[in-house]
Amino acid sequence: MKKVLFATTALVASAGFAAADVAVTGSAEMAIVGGDAITIDGDPTFYSNNDVAFTMSGETDNGLTFGAKIDLDEATKTVNSNEYVWISGAFGSLHMGDTDNAYDKALSELAFGASILDEISSHGGYNGNSGIERAKTILRYDYSFGDFGFSGSIDMDDTGGDDDAYAVGLAYSGDFAGFGLGLGLGYNWADDEDIIGLSVTGDMGNGFKAGINYSAYNLDGSTASDYHFWGVGLGYTMDALTIAANYGEYDYGTGGTDSDGFGVAVDYDLGGGAEVQFGYTDNYDFSDDAGYSLGLSLSF
Repeated sequence: MKKVLFATTALVASAGFAAADVAVTGSAEMAIVGGDAITIDGDPTFYSNNDVAFTMSGETDNGLTFGAKIDLDEATKTVNSNEYVWISGAFGSLHMGDTDNAYDKALSELAFGASILDEISSHGGYNGNSGIERAKTILRYDYSFGDFGFSGSIDMDDTGGDDDAYAVGLAYSGDFAGFGLGLGLGYNWADDEDIIGLSVTGDMGNGFKAGINYSAYNLDGSTASDYHFWGVGLGYTMDALTIAANYGEYDYGTGGTDSDGFGVAVDYDLGGGAEVQFGYTDNYDFSDDAGYSLGLSLSF
């Protein structure tokens, strides 16, 4: 993604000036979409969207780096998610705002491709590892040591009706003779709710990727609310072409209705930030609703 720099100098209260950068990035989409899972009557229709993000960064005199991100959606004229502030140094890094909690940070997702309406990552059998959410003003601490990374976070409730949510996560990423192995383990809890999750990913080094996710939920302290998720994802990239698919399933036992589904993405990189994207999804739990999109994704 190209970055337009409005780099200047920022006055700091202590003394003198510190270099600061403001990078503006953007994306746009134009496509034809359809299917019962996407449009009201299932008939095809046109879709377009624009998005702009401002990323600011700087560095203190003693080497601490810091920054912030603001995401604007031009379609809705609103501020999107993923606005956060961060500071980083030898101690690790701190993120505050609408960012991943430690559980989500440690686990890998199974979408190895992209599509206009995120069909590969928004169907009834997909798990984005978001965990227990409160106000979405999260404070997360990260620290890396070798191939390992540790994270801890707190998501405070600002309504007075729920307990604060906590999370810890441990991740590993290593290379074994060209085979990339990724492991993630996360635990998320709040009073009588808790989630434990595990992810395993593998990069074969020849264009093939694969991953497995598993998580177990207990969201009100009773066994009736226990449920489990498992999912598998595959991806293959050759030159400009990427093909990816995933399948997942939620098993609610006697406490709810099971759900599952799959998503497919086919992407062709035209270069310069332009990509042709096709996506398809089928949600077995929602009256077998299916949806699709075909169009251009543009990055600036």
